[in-house]
Amino acid sequence: MLTLNAFTRNCRRAAAFGAFAIGAIAFSGSASAAPQAPLFPFFLLPPPVQSYAPPPAVEAAPAPDENATFELPARLRRQVVSYATREAPGTIIIDTPNTYLYYVLGGGQAMRYGIGVGRDGFTWSGTQSVTKKAEWPDWTPPPEMIARQPYLPRHMAGGPGNPLGARAMYLGGTVYRIHGTNAPETIGTHVSSGCIRLTNEDVTDLYSRVNVGTKVVVLPMTERRADLAASVR
Repeated sequence: MLTLNAFTRNCRRAAAFGAFAIGAIAFSGSASAAPQAPLFPFFLLPPPVQSYAPPPAVEAAPAPDENATFELPARLRRQVVSYATREAPGTIIIDTPNTYLYYVLGGGQAMRYGIGVGRDGFTWSGTQSVTKKAEWPDWTPPPEMIARQPYLPRHMAGGPGNPLGARAMYLGGTVYRIHGTNAPETIGTHVSSGCIRLTNEDVTDLYSRVNVGTKVVVLPMTERRADLAASVR
């Protein structure tokens, strides 16, 4: 039989256990109602927001003027000059050393054009005649040129990108031509493979004056004329 003291101790233990159980239930309920903190909270933090400032505006460089044209030096511009010669009016004279082409007008005058001529080893001299004229001619490099420059196209249709330019006048049975150029900065230089080049504007003007059969005299390098020999009118 339990004594009164034992019974009292059991009652106190039961009451204490019940109070513990109620507290545990209340704690678990409040814990489930509130969001649980993550085990490793630093893994789930959003990345820090960085302030972004747009770069300063940069002013674009002005576009090149597509209408700008190369301006020839004064001495190479088309002009009427005094020119003493025994050749008949209508004759073309190529002054290779001074990079001039003269179209004889008669009366001691000639129309003078600045030209580009053959580079060292590619100049020539003699008398020929214009055997063919062509506007915006096609270009077929001769075999000799292809042998020296195998990367050249075998044929190129006429047009603004064609190295023969706007007009061409073919000289006799040779590979040489008087023609235009899309590189006006080469006028006044020794740069070609023997052809005579003018600006597209000048070759168009010359083309309008020249007929098939026109005589062409190419002076050798030894017959150098001083620039002062031809005065501008």
